[in-house]
Amino acid sequence: ACPDCKGPVRQDEDVLDTWFSSALWPFSTMGWPERTPTLARFYPTSVLVTAFDIIFFWVARMMMMGLRFMGEVPFRDVYIHAIVRDAEGQKMSKSKGNVIDPLTVIDEFGCDAFRFTLAAFAAMGRDVRLSTERIAGYRNFVNKLWNAARFVELKREGAAETTCRIPEAPKLVVSQWIRSRLASAIDDVRAAIEGYRFNDAAGRIYTFIWHEYCDWYIEIAKIALEESEEARAETLATLTGVLEQTLRLLHPIAPFVTEEIWQSLPADGRAAGSIMRASYPEPHPGWRQPDADAEMEAVIDVVRSARNIRAEMNIPMKAELDLWVGEGPARAIVARHGDLVKRLARIGRVHVDGAAPHGSATAVAAGTEISIPIAEHVDLKAEAARLEKEIQRLAQEIGKLEGKLGNASFLERAPAEVVEKDRARLQSSIEERATLERSLERVVAMGGAS
Repeated sequence: ACPDCKGPVRQDEDVLDTWFSSALWPFSTMGWPERTPTLARFYPTSVLVTAFDIIFFWVARMMMMGLRFMGEVPFRDVYIHAIVRDAEGQKMSKSKGNVIDPLTVIDEFGCDAFRFTLAAFAAMGRDVRLSTERIAGYRNFVNKLWNAARFVELKREGAAETTCRIPEAPKLVVSQWIRSRLASAIDDVRAAIEGYRFNDAAGRIYTFIWHEYCDWYIEIAKIALEESEEARAETLATLTGVLEQTLRLLHPIAPFVTEEIWQSLPADGRAAGSIMRASYPEPHPGWRQPDADAEMEAVIDVVRSARNIRAEMNIPMKAELDLWVGEGPARAIVARHGDLVKRLARIGRVHVDGAAPHGSATAVAAGTEISIPIAEHVDLKAEAARLEKEIQRLAQEIGKLEGKLGNASFLERAPAEVVEKDRARLQSSIEERATLERSLERVVAMGGAS
């Protein structure tokens, strides 16, 4: 009888215990106990995705029920995903007020940025600490892709013929290099997805799009597009073809922006009608070209080192610098790509013979010493004083952090996230001090201080 109204209560004979009915889900939803075509096609399935807290309640019971009633387990792989927590590592709770509403996040940052954030932090055995700052960072990534696509579209305007086919035998080393890097990314992403390492897949796509395609290839392509008609045609086809394959590579994680950009590509790349129906990028072992990789990596290393010298010495971008390349494996490469190095590093002249003049800052790039005369652009004594002051400030900060982290009482009482932040600050300060000390050594060697 009902404890309140005292009226009779009858249990419905068709209602099953929640966990029991859930355990039947893999086959009860497809016509079982009848042997329907749907059941024959979809049982057993391939993978179950779940959290660790219901492994026994759900996963184990599904397997037992499958064995009992179907004679076969319902799945072979179980992907146990992380629990999404707040930025402090606490489980989200309405009572605590630390819940992040997905719809609010999507309105502010976009669905693709949100999806990419979750994929990027979905490491096995580790919970996800979610914060709006992290999502904002991946919104910048989506914007980077969007701007790259707009650049490619702009360059295609007025072209005699546009295609999504990457040239089969590119003549430009930079075309060979980006095609090789794309092949490497495809291999890595496919292997990561097949191994359920979704964070590795997202990270590899991020590296390829942001650093290899956008930061370097597009900048180099701007120069190639100003050269001969043949170079322009090859570069335009490579720009477009690599973008098209990259969109398909990224689509499972960021479906909306990839579909939007894909629809703006040349018709021969949109034969499937929607990117959802297009095939996932296949491995291309013939595209891998180690020689082109090594050559372009040497160019990039030289350019990066030259830029670092300028930045560390606070030399204005408008100041025209010269570059000397010493003996080493990069000398012949820089000689072949001198114009490219000049444009990318904003160098006036590149010298591949002779000794660098006194008052030059040096660095090692691609196993080769490079030198940039900076004495006429920098007040060496003032720069040495500035660097010493900054090094002293960092030394004090490092000392405080080391004392704090060496205090057993602090480590016991402080929240884990506070300790982690202080350790990260300490590491960052140590690295920054090392960089400034290298800069000071250069300035002192050129007579900046006694």
